Amino acid sequence: MNAAFGGAAAENNETTDTPETPDIPEIIKATETAETAGCAATVESTEFTESTGSAGADGSTGTVGVAAPSRSAESEESAESEARHRRAADAGDTASMSVLGALLLRQGDLDGAEPYLRGATADGDRAAANNLGVLLHQRGYVDDAAGWWRIAAVAGSAAAAHALGRHYRERGDEPGAEYWLRQSAEQGHALGAYALADLLEHRSDVGAERWLRAAAEQGHREAAYRLARMLDRNAGDDPHDAFGRPGLGPGAGERPGAPGRSVVRRDDGPVAGPATGRVGEAEQWYRQAAARGHRRAALHLGAILEQRGEPKEAGRWYLISAKAGEARAACALGFLLRDAGDEESAAVWWLRAAQDGDGNAANALGALHAARGEQQTAERWYRAAMDAGDVNGAYNLGLLCAAQDRTPQAEQWYRHAAYAGHREAANALAVLLLQAGDATGAEPWFSKAAEAGSVDAAFNLGILYAGRDEDRAALVWYERAAAAGHTEAALQVGMALLHRGEEQEAERHLRCAAGGGSAEAAFRLAGVLDSRQPPPGPPALGEPMPEKTECEEWYERAAEQGHRRAQVRVGMLAAARGDVDSAARWYREAAESGSRNGAFNLGLLLAREGSEREAALWWSRAANDGHGRAALRLALLAARRGELTEGQRWCARAVELGPAEVAERAARLREALHQELTA
Repeated sequence: MNAAFGGAAAENNETTDTPETPDIPEIIKATETAETAGCAATVESTEFTESTGSAGADGSTGTVGVAAPSRSAESEESAESEARHRRAADAGDTASMSVLGALLLRQGDLDGAEPYLRGATADGDRAAANNLGVLLHQRGYVDDAAGWWRIAAVAGSAAAAHALGRHYRERGDEPGAEYWLRQSAEQGHALGAYALADLLEHRSDVGAERWLRAAAEQGHREAAYRLARMLDRNAGDDPHDAFGRPGLGPGAGERPGAPGRSVVRRDDGPVAGPATGRVGEAEQWYRQAAARGHRRAALHLGAILEQRGEPKEAGRWYLISAKAGEARAACALGFLLRDAGDEESAAVWWLRAAQDGDGNAANALGALHAARGEQQTAERWYRAAMDAGDVNGAYNLGLLCAAQDRTPQAEQWYRHAAYAGHREAANALAVLLLQAGDATGAEPWFSKAAEAGSVDAAFNLGILYAGRDEDRAALVWYERAAAAGHTEAALQVGMALLHRGEEQEAERHLRCAAGGGSAEAAFRLAGVLDSRQPPPGPPALGEPMPEKTECEEWYERAAEQGHRRAQVRVGMLAAARGDVDSAARWYREAAESGSRNGAFNLGLLLAREGSEREAALWWSRAANDGHGRAALRLALLAARRGELTEGQRWCARAVELGPAEVAERAARLREALHQELTA
């Protein structure tokens, strides 16, 4: 029968062997809900791809379309075409029997379609053989269907080869499936190429990309989407970062190592970056799939555009995806609106996404209500997030309880999230235990969080070991946190290396910490650089004011962040180069912030300028804060004014405060004042 069938197909090549282009919207409808469509869906989309032929004596050609006519004129034309094909088929025309059988099969009239399809198949029409396989498959005769698909596939039907390949895959015969799917794909069949790519990707075969590309280039939108995802993964970036934006926190309970912000995230996000290379190509395929109505592709395209700084265009694609029912797009649109300052509209989209089961949106709603002080509503949404499978819901409940000083409940929720693998919850739980005095119970949770990648937990472990004087173990964890970008950890590493005399390596870590915004690191880095410079000489008359050195720039950076010792040092450097105004400004800022050295130096500067009365005020503040030299200056000032008793009092204060040199001078002055009083 195969030989006869093949010969008939060759003889009728022009009328029965010209496959039509598959209608992409209906194909995609079958694959929208799952990346791997079932055999039945694939077969249904192939039943109308090959049935063409001449009908009747007038020689008109009937083509079976995919979409059913919707207007009355088209319905009448379809009915008339069916009548013509029926007359021709009853007269024995093979092509008309094939077309009529396909039409009846589309209409669900299996009993009416079968005799026509069998008749056309007997005459060698391979499209009829393929559609007969579809009919038998719908009736549950899977093996009989596979037999007819094999006959059609051997005769060159790409659609039948595709259906047969899917049949073999469902039976677990992957070699047979690959053979027939490859036959279909190599003939240019989009569904065959997609199914072959799916099979190869399942086996992690590098050939999957080629066939996804082939299907996508023929307009298969699911193939375009999966090709884009594959290019994203191969680009080597983390596809989850694009959705990892923090939400609004409860507003209280923040502490080092235990963030006081509610955590919301975006799942399964795309790689965002410049539109170059494979990532740029991925964006093009996302755009193609999104333009064809693929809602997940629209979501990923929106995220790429948002990260590129095109929020308006990103919002348009998020909106398209959200209206198509993608909850994550509704959630992302909410974030976009919140960032634009429209919290009310953001809440509407978050509510829609949360009601569709998006835990991230529920977390965002919880954070929003917590920020407004609506604790009960926030708790309800956090619980909804947890019920949706988002472990951040439990963590946020812990933060909420901690902010309300409900420590036992906070510990309960932190434990719930930590046992589920939430690293920041493990860190927060450890902090809670440490605050309660349970260092032994805190350590394993810090370790678990740090091993899972929590930078704060690694830093906290360093603090824990340093508190036990286990400096070597502390340094290991500080270095680990510093390598991940933790500013304070880099500072601790730099200070430890300075203590060990490793100045060059210490400088590197101090630069990292100072660049991250640490005022203390900037001050210590400036100190390292300052120690390498020769002492400046006094400014010569007529010489231009020297430029600021790098160490002075770091001192200034620390001073601008409110570091009092840096402010004093900047003032000293300014005074050394003759910039009295700058020196006075920095001394005053330091003094007003509580620096006794700043107050003393400001007094010296004012006294040099002739403002002894104001200088005495600043020296008094410094002396009362424990500055011995300031007390000695006040004693000398009182002695010059003839206030001997006041001078003795300040001498006694200077002797008490020291240092030794100052105490010795103050003692001699006190003795002289005593002799003057008793003379």
